[in-house]
Amino acid sequence: MKITVSVIKADVGGIGGHTRPSDGLINAVRKTVESAGNLLLDHYIGYCGDDVHIVMTHTKGVENKEIHQLAWNAFEAGTKVAKEEGLYGAGQDLLKDSFSGNIKGMGPGVAEMEFEERPNEAFTVFAADKTEPGAFNYPLYRLFVDGLSNTGLIVNKSLAKGVNISVMDVEEGKIAKLSLWEDKPTVEAALMYPGRYVISTIETKEGEPILAASTDRLHNIAGTYVGKDDPVCLIRTQKNFPATEEAGSVFNNPHYVAGNTRGSHNMPLMPVKLNTAATIDFCIPIVSALVFSMHNGKLTGPFDGFSTPDWDYVREIATKKALAMRSQGFIHPATLVPSELEYAEGYRARMDILEQKMKPIEEGSSSGQKKENYEDPD
Repeated sequence: MKITVSVIKADVGGIGGHTRPSDGLINAVRKTVESAGNLLLDHYIGYCGDDVHIVMTHTKGVENKEIHQLAWNAFEAGTKVAKEEGLYGAGQDLLKDSFSGNIKGMGPGVAEMEFEERPNEAFTVFAADKTEPGAFNYPLYRLFVDGLSNTGLIVNKSLAKGVNISVMDVEEGKIAKLSLWEDKPTVEAALMYPGRYVISTIETKEGEPILAASTDRLHNIAGTYVGKDDPVCLIRTQKNFPATEEAGSVFNNPHYVAGNTRGSHNMPLMPVKLNTAATIDFCIPIVSALVFSMHNGKLTGPFDGFSTPDWDYVREIATKKALAMRSQGFIHPATLVPSELEYAEGYRARMDILEQKMKPIEEGSSSGQKKENYEDPD
């Protein structure tokens, strides 16, 4: 049976800042989704930081108007509660006034796939907060390209053949379909700059879907900073696909991603337990792992993929890397380059003042002395 798994997330309010949604907000979202009748086969609702994610299974296919409308209505219900409770950023990710048929490009992030369900269907949802879609580039490279990180690329016959990777230029809204292994250098060149080039989908050489990730950048849609993009990623695991353990392990080296408070710094991505609030220690970027089994569209789980004791050690590494980077203050590479700063208008205002104070260097001054006037003391 063909099943569609749709993961749709949004930040529509947080307690006292960008921390976590309130119980009232979550309940409003849940009540709306549960009122959908037989539209859905199953669903799960949770959060990572201040982002609510809705995992839905159904038979309507991807980009279905009814499914997207349901998610939009749920986030609107959550926004209503957020305003009543005075939560920060109420409705922040709802960038349009009304639903127009497809939730993509309206603020919420979307990752969804339609596929023929296997007898033992397994998939994991990775939900991140305080970072951007390109945050998944490095772990996905480790998983699908780097044999040193994933031995499955050697011993799994399907993965050894390579996969097709679609890379999106999030600035231009274009997609390139690249194929491993012939396009390996091009994949690597694209993934060097995750602020612009982002993995959107991965499939087998035969076209069977393995992965889908959200790619919308909110500042591109809104024209101004309205919070980080906080991506979600849906990946099928086991058999011809990466093992669940392989998919999880590529997050065990907390790599630096764009994000943090005000979307301003390069900080490590910390794996956290399900339904973890964003820390008020500069909003270290976080990611959670929702591990599911599914049969006939009915979900078992999620198991909390980052809950076991070994991940406590990884979290300690992330904390130390975060403190080290923030100890450098505002000096690059701690901060993002100007074109990537989310509060770019404020930065430009400072630079405008600097430019106004700039004066030409007078010829003959000590700092402007011509090179030919220099005499070698020897």
